[in-house]
Amino acid sequence: MKKVLITGVGKGLGRALGIELAKFGHIIIGCSRSQTNLNSLKQHLLNISSHNHLLLNIDVSCDDSVKEMTRIVVEKIGIPDIIVNNAGVINKKGKIWEIPREEFDKVIDINIKGTANVLRHFIPLMIPINKGIIVNISAIVATFGVPMASPYCSSKWATEGLSKSVAKEVGDGMTIVTLDPGVVNTQMLFTLLGNTSSQFQTPQKWATKAAPMILNLTRTDNGASLTVEDPGILPL
Repeated sequence: MKKVLITGVGKGLGRALGIELAKFGHIIIGCSRSQTNLNSLKQHLLNISSHNHLLLNIDVSCDDSVKEMTRIVVEKIGIPDIIVNNAGVINKKGKIWEIPREEFDKVIDINIKGTANVLRHFIPLMIPINKGIIVNISAIVATFGVPMASPYCSSKWATEGLSKSVAKEVGDGMTIVTLDPGVVNTQMLFTLLGNTSSQFQTPQKWATKAAPMILNLTRTDNGASLTVEDPGILPL
């Protein structure tokens, strides 16, 4: 039984992954900016698992909120065995000169600063026990870039660099990787592709492959950039 912290657990990949891991008997610790989504997930988890899961209404882009989340998690559940930095947003489609500063900042604040905030507060707890797995969700589009999504692509490229650097800073008992989920039919993909997104796999199907992959990560994977499956060809 593992204690698994998933940010952005309220919908999409995070929700599907949390549900799948709960089916395997693991304790889910999750955060989301939407209390409504958390309430829905809590009820779902109660139907499939007897564990006392912990779901918190937290915005990871706020460092003080992540600091408080860390305190609550350690007090109520303990130090997570696995952390999945999944929380993320995509910008409204537009060319870089058309995207307002506030829109760009929102993507960076959640996707990259949010990940950094979680690392900042949880890694110091993992170092003394010299164990723990951290998975930072990346994206295939970061490797080649797509039009109308430069803030999002920038944030995921930054996630790759952040992860590889931090992987060299932690003890040899810890594992930090990036995980490209491939192409999944989420609301974020719909923002990018519109109705074309429906041709791709559902988050639920994706989670059945991602969950065992994450659970089987070892120290030999430290610093790796992994992909759940061949993402196929994006119609861009």
